[in-house]
Amino acid sequence: MRAKRIVIKVGTSTLTYSNGKINYRRIEALCKVLSDLQNQGRDIILVSSGAIGVGMGKLGLPARPDTTREKQALAALGQCELMYMYDKLFGEYNHMVAQVLLTRDAVDSEHKKENVLNTFNTLLQMNIIPIVNENDTVAIDELQGNNFGDNDMLSAIVAKLVGADLLIILTDIDGLYDKDPRKFKDAIKIDVVEEISEEIVEHAGGSGSNRGTGGMATKIQAAKYVTEAGINCSVIGGDEPKRIYDLLEGEKIGTLFKAKEN
Repeated sequence: MRAKRIVIKVGTSTLTYSNGKINYRRIEALCKVLSDLQNQGRDIILVSSGAIGVGMGKLGLPARPDTTREKQALAALGQCELMYMYDKLFGEYNHMVAQVLLTRDAVDSEHKKENVLNTFNTLLQMNIIPIVNENDTVAIDELQGNNFGDNDMLSAIVAKLVGADLLIILTDIDGLYDKDPRKFKDAIKIDVVEEISEEIVEHAGGSGSNRGTGGMATKIQAAKYVTEAGINCSVIGGDEPKRIYDLLEGEKIGTLFKAKEN
């Protein structure tokens, strides 16, 4: 698969263990793969969830809090930890990273959108990997499910904004199935989706893990957004980041949502 500019979205369930603690082995593998892809001459943008999940793990909380102010505090704590970790791990492969925190109003108007795009393009020209997250300490609407929706949709908006060739969503299920594979052993994975129909939306099911906000439904929404903009979207399992190589080499990994021809 030819893709010069790639947006990769990684979810909380991929970055952390079930107890909320950081999965360093997996994150280190992801940073190594993305560093290698940048070395190939590709533009790489990472949209990373996990701030609240990491904050939960650091404080030893068993479940996501209910109040907005607690979520904001955890996001502030966890975001600091996340960026420290990314800076350290990407630095081991001689790559620099930059933090980009976005809110909905930053991409709503053409003027602000242009400023955000200029920042992305300049960072990429300087061989710096932008790491994007929702600004949860400011954008309380997102914490209540009303802003970007979650980082799946944020990654789609970023992909369209920067003119990406491909959006890769790493998650805890290796693609879209005709029914929930965690409940039904006879579930069949759908390798390619030519068009996102009502039937496909129904396959997506409900919400995600305790540590995150998303599920397959938000990934379908993100895929619909980018494919309508002419961008391919792949949803693949995040437990083995090396699968990204297989995907880019043309293997049937996860589920590919094919871009519409505009």
